[in-house]
Amino acid sequence: MQSYEETTHRLAQIPDLNITEGAMLSRYTRFSIGGPAGLLIETSNETSFIDAVKAARDGAHNYVVIGDGTNLVVCDAGFGGVVLRFTAAAIRNTGACAEASAGAELQHLVDYSIDLGLQGLETMTGIPGTVGAAVYGNAGAYGHSIMERVHQVRFFDGAGIRVFDNSQCEFGYRDSIFKRHKDWIIFSTGLHLDRAPADELRRTAQGILEIRNAKYPPTMKCAGSIFKNLILAGLPADLQSRVPARVIREGKVPSAYFLEEVGAKGMKNGDIHVAEYHANLIYNAGEGTARQLREVIDELKTRVHERFGLLLEEEVQYVGF
Repeated sequence: MQSYEETTHRLAQIPDLNITEGAMLSRYTRFSIGGPAGLLIETSNETSFIDAVKAARDGAHNYVVIGDGTNLVVCDAGFGGVVLRFTAAAIRNTGACAEASAGAELQHLVDYSIDLGLQGLETMTGIPGTVGAAVYGNAGAYGHSIMERVHQVRFFDGAGIRVFDNSQCEFGYRDSIFKRHKDWIIFSTGLHLDRAPADELRRTAQGILEIRNAKYPPTMKCAGSIFKNLILAGLPADLQSRVPARVIREGKVPSAYFLEEVGAKGMKNGDIHVAEYHANLIYNAGEGTARQLREVIDELKTRVHERFGLLLEEEVQYVGF
């Protein structure tokens, strides 16, 4: 394994890289939690990004790729390796088709499409994070997901650049093939949208944003919902019959239902709190730690499993654990 000095020297020969040693990853997560990175590398240049990945790999360093850290829980000790961020943020359109670089903010893409009178992304207004992360996790809200609009994804597979169509991305509920191939890095996404009056799209988005901001205030240190909702048809038959019809939405049972049943609301561990008004919302009220956050998440999973026999699955991703 090369020393960081040797790897940094090699990285310094690569153009368009911003290299920081010991950067605090708490600055790059919505929870504002996380220790230092061995090296943090940022670039908007695809070729330079690929060269940086190869340098980390050749130096036998662990490496991880992050976006805006919306759904990241980073260990208090940080990540003793190379953290890479692809920051290209271009958005362009040809007719009703849009293309966005992975580093573009999802909200910017939503606003861009609305301004052009392009329908299909307005229900995603207020979802934080980048376009690349949205595709990676098949982000969505109000009965729609980004998979409905993706027609191709351009990515680096560790050896070269490839392009997948929608079916090859193997999208599922908050899932895609990219989640199962951590070394595949999304560079850009093409989307098919529809024509619609911009003022109507804007009204729809504004209504959704008001609801979202009431539930997840923009200043709150949180990752939105911690756990994935559950597909009703995938639950054991006896449990399906116990779920009240009033909580079922579009064939899904909110994790919040099971969490509320086991007393999640209002739980606290130091400055890590479960919201009093939403059992699937965990936030950092001040100086919470990753250890405290993991303890709360693990406790909630244990309670639900013991009561219902279910294994809740996190939407968040872990780094450094």
